[in-house]
Amino acid sequence: MTEKSSLLPAILPESLAMPQVIDQVALARLYGEPLFNLPNDLYIPPDALEVFLEAFEGPLDLLLYLIRKQNFNILDIPMAPLTRQYLSYVEEIKKHNLELAAEYLLMAAMLIEIKSRMLLPPKRTAEGVEPEDPRAELVRRLMEYEQMKLASIKINNLPQMGRDVLKAQIYVEQSLKPRFPDVDMADLQSAWQDILKRAKLIQHHTISKEELSVREYMSIILRRMQGKKFLEFERLFDGSKGVPVLVVTFVAMLELAKEGLINFVQAESYAPIYVTLTYTPT
Repeated sequence: MTEKSSLLPAILPESLAMPQVIDQVALARLYGEPLFNLPNDLYIPPDALEVFLEAFEGPLDLLLYLIRKQNFNILDIPMAPLTRQYLSYVEEIKKHNLELAAEYLLMAAMLIEIKSRMLLPPKRTAEGVEPEDPRAELVRRLMEYEQMKLASIKINNLPQMGRDVLKAQIYVEQSLKPRFPDVDMADLQSAWQDILKRAKLIQHHTISKEELSVREYMSIILRRMQGKKFLEFERLFDGSKGVPVLVVTFVAMLELAKEGLINFVQAESYAPIYVTLTYTPT
């Protein structure tokens, strides 16, 4: 609820008029220009100054305020003085904001009805049970409202993000390891076909029976990889020894990859394929 202050005089008396200049300091600035004295025709409208005495969130909030202010027992509310005080506040509201007063007028009608019912003699029921107190429903609503209001105050006192605390954020620049694309089986087949084509150009047409061991060539490949971070796929093949040696070497490389001892990497599509060890030799 609000109360408005009285109007200031439309024209200030000469005794209260400000001097032309106060130590060469302007009293204010109007549209960027310094103002050294107050205008003689200064007028302050009635709604310019307003003092907020109490702000209520509704009729129940106002009733609860009046009850707690007068130290009334909420379970035994004296309706006459409470209704008089409530109506005096409503009259002040009606002077300034008629739309806001509508909700308060509804509660005022309820208070007057309760007061009227309390003046009438109570009617006993057929079973002889005492009738319910006319104030019971109002007391229940007030107690529920007070509980919700206290709960909202406790929740509001809790630390809130953005009001009481701020979320700490920090940017950490990390160096990411280069991730090579996975080698597709088709790329291995294409590289193998290129090796076969070049091997056929330099091979000797000598037919001989030779027993080759895949395990032996696996050891040869691992020995060649010792001390090297990367080694080109093609450099692991010796085309001068014929196609059988190339086949065994290729099978040995596939076995090493299957056992997780070597890995195939490629920087981008159609780039050279490299072979690297998956472990650090001791």
